[in-house]
Amino acid sequence: DYELCEEWGHLYPVPREDLINLHREHLLHLLEMGDMEKALQLLQRIEDPGVCLAISEQSLDQHPNLAASHFLADYLTAHFYASLTTARRNEIQALYIGSKVLLTLPEVSRVNYFHLSSRPLLMLEQLLMNMKVDWVAVAVQTLHQLLAGQEIGITVEDIDSLLSKYAEKALNFPFTLKEKRS
Repeated sequence: DYELCEEWGHLYPVPREDLINLHREHLLHLLEMGDMEKALQLLQRIEDPGVCLAISEQSLDQHPNLAASHFLADYLTAHFYASLTTARRNEIQALYIGSKVLLTLPEVSRVNYFHLSSRPLLMLEQLLMNMKVDWVAVAVQTLHQLLAGQEIGITVEDIDSLLSKYAEKALNFPFTLKEKRS
């Protein structure tokens, strides 16, 4: 049905907003089905870059599943980096990095942290608070690789500071140990 509507749009004038809505719904459908290749082909078929940007951004704002969010954030960064405002660019890159970190977690646990996908530092803090030290190690390694040479409002120093803060709390004993006397 989407393809038929797309052909119809080539034959008859369709209002821009309706065209954006059609392509957005088609893109979200393809992403929900896990067909990233067809989703990419759909985006490449759209001739007007403004329409393509609007479709991609609106689709991302619909908060699709993890794989779809990761795909859209990557696509927007790769193709529309210069067209985005600095705040929006940082938001999309944070979502990309957060989704990449989420993909390092065990699949059954991802749903518990999905709501933090656009806030990777907060996700890391949540993992620390939940005592998921092994997961934190993998997440930190992934973050260090992704942050190399990028400016998204998160730095390696922020990560190190967070880790130091929680390491200090782990060693803080709220009571004094008494000596046992025999």
